[in-house]
Amino acid sequence: MERTVSIDVAGSPMDLYEVEPEGTAKGAVIVVQEAFGVTDHIKDVTQRFAIAGYRAVAPHVFHRSGDPVIGYDEMEKVIPHIMELKADDLLADLDATIAYLGQAGFDPARIGIVGFCMGGSVVFLAAARRSLGAGVTFYGGGVSQGRFGMPPLVELAAELKTPWLGLYGDSDQTIPVDDVEALRAAVEAAPVPTEIVRYPGADHGFHCDARSSYHEESAKDGWRRTLEWLAPHLAGK
Repeated sequence: MERTVSIDVAGSPMDLYEVEPEGTAKGAVIVVQEAFGVTDHIKDVTQRFAIAGYRAVAPHVFHRSGDPVIGYDEMEKVIPHIMELKADDLLADLDATIAYLGQAGFDPARIGIVGFCMGGSVVFLAAARRSLGAGVTFYGGGVSQGRFGMPPLVELAAELKTPWLGLYGDSDQTIPVDDVEALRAAVEAAPVPTEIVRYPGADHGFHCDARSSYHEESAKDGWRRTLEWLAPHLAGK
């Protein structure tokens, strides 16, 4: 079953796109959007998590700036919405989403969080500031320079509270390989399990089949690894 519900974030409504699995859910997954909004791709990913047995929700984190869905070829329209994002607001959005899932019976240890592009950076912030079951970042930037008022990922790395998997493409001009390797070294200091995987033929956005940068082999492997990362961590503790 899929639906869109509205939840409260500090007095402001935020939509959640939600998909429930058939039968009893084996956990919950928060899907954090790309910089283009809760696109058809993000909805598809949310549906795929439900097919895999998870209760999945995608919060509309652009709710403070009109909640647009922007075309992949309209980057100039993305920037104003990105500029309005703030780390504290994003954490408030996630806290409200976690509370919603809590009311549905999922404690934090059974909630995973997976994000793409901009959302991948938000996942890392969440993993450093909140204790959840597991986190997965697809090509999340801000590795060496912070964004949304948050520190660079390399500075947050030692503070990770949530087991974290990072998936990056070597051909991504926005996230140099040197940055990815610096992050790999930094997360070694984390007190939770971490892993980084690099894909030699993949560019930024390699998981999204609606973008010209889609790289099927890397996307399929990244999805497999994501499910394999979530399953043991969300199995209950």
